[in-house]
Amino acid sequence: MFEHYEPAEPDEPTPPEEASLETIKELGQITPPQAPELEAQPFHCLSIIGQIEGHMVLPPRNKTTKYEHVIPQLVAIEQNPKIKGLLVVLNTVGGDIEAGLAIAEMLKTMETPTVSLVLGGGHSIGAPIAVAADYSLISETATMTIHPIRLSGLVIGVPQTYEYLDKMQDRVIRFIVQHSRIEKEVLRDMMFRTGELVRDVGTVLVGEEAVRVGLIKEVGGLGTALARLSQMVRPDRNGGIQ
Repeated sequence: MFEHYEPAEPDEPTPPEEASLETIKELGQITPPQAPELEAQPFHCLSIIGQIEGHMVLPPRNKTTKYEHVIPQLVAIEQNPKIKGLLVVLNTVGGDIEAGLAIAEMLKTMETPTVSLVLGGGHSIGAPIAVAADYSLISETATMTIHPIRLSGLVIGVPQTYEYLDKMQDRVIRFIVQHSRIEKEVLRDMMFRTGELVRDVGTVLVGEEAVRVGLIKEVGGLGTALARLSQMVRPDRNGGIQ
């Protein structure tokens, strides 16, 4: 009357290859934010690419960076004592303002030394993320578009909407000015400049121009970024980290 049941076999562990592919798919990282034990100066690389996805899910065709993936990674990096430095590589068209500012705020408040490198483009809300690092670089041919913020979807044509836009704009301007060498008047002038962009208001900065106005600290590439990060985490005479 009683059926014979075979004991369930324990689940087999996921092969390392499948786990690595899943990590790439979900986080855009080759490995989770853990540093090899044998490296003298282990650095972690975080990429901000495509469009920064915020509270709204973007279409599958869009290449996106999801802020709900980035924020836990930053927390894990900050808590991992083996990770001595963080390299943030940007090639983004911008995206959600609040999501971008959230990432920028977390970068700025990290104790782990951080260096940002703009490759290709660091447009729109990518600018606050770039300047949030302890040291910022831009490649020679990379561009950064500085323009006013926009609203998508339903917009109510009342004075309160424009007041809200102005407050959001001030948040972005204040953050960039506080964490770079650019003057507030210069930044605001570039944001609302007409005649440079065909279908938009704003300014495009290419490589050296971003350094000249004080937005980015240096023109350089991967080697320069890693060299700067190495200098920042070099042990001092007291055994700490400079």
